[in-house]
Amino acid sequence: MKAIEVRGLSKSYGDKLALDSVTFEVEEGTFFGCFGPNGAGKSTLLRLLTGQIQPTAGQASVLGIDCATQGLEVKRRIGIVPEVESPPSYLTAWEFLYFTGKVRKVDDLDKRIDHWLDFFELQEARGTLCRDLSKGMRQKVMLASAFIHEPKLLFLDEAFINLDPIFQKRMRDYLLQLRSEGRTIFLCSHILEIAQRLCQEVIVLDKGRLVAWERMSALQDRNESLEQLFLRLVGEGDADRP
Repeated sequence: MKAIEVRGLSKSYGDKLALDSVTFEVEEGTFFGCFGPNGAGKSTLLRLLTGQIQPTAGQASVLGIDCATQGLEVKRRIGIVPEVESPPSYLTAWEFLYFTGKVRKVDDLDKRIDHWLDFFELQEARGTLCRDLSKGMRQKVMLASAFIHEPKLLFLDEAFINLDPIFQKRMRDYLLQLRSEGRTIFLCSHILEIAQRLCQEVIVLDKGRLVAWERMSALQDRNESLEQLFLRLVGEGDADRP
């Protein structure tokens, strides 16, 4: 089964074409990476796939659900960590996870909240307002809220940002565990070294266009790293780049 199907997907904001006829698919159980320089269209693609905005042209489906017409149902089935969103400042860490769990209709909610507070070493901050947490702690709360209902498909936009090396490793290990269980993970990141260890398949976007769609095994066969692929396609050698 295809976890994600994208066909000719485009998005314009006025005269600006943010995404230009992008086509790819993701098999269920794949750790899939999406990469590109700033402004390449990664966040726009993620917002389209999670039913937050409507496409200008083309189609996309997630877990067999049309993203444009059934965006709410898509949101019910997935977990998502946006790049810039933070938990509500007026809730404590525990209250936000409780609210998320209730919306998600999670069983054994108190047990699951305790598990994720332990996992991210947030027990001492469970009663702290999110506005008083550090950036790293807020990121951990957002990750916990995406994991708490154990979705089949995760969308992670810069999931490792603001995490120290200890929790970057803990996150890597957990995501690899999910991959071994057959979960699907869609990762956008600028940290190519971590992505290299995790991803099985990748796309590279540049100026809204899909410029590469590769399996990591193919890169390994030709002794090319993800960083080398990225720089070859969209790096400083691009004379057209402003």
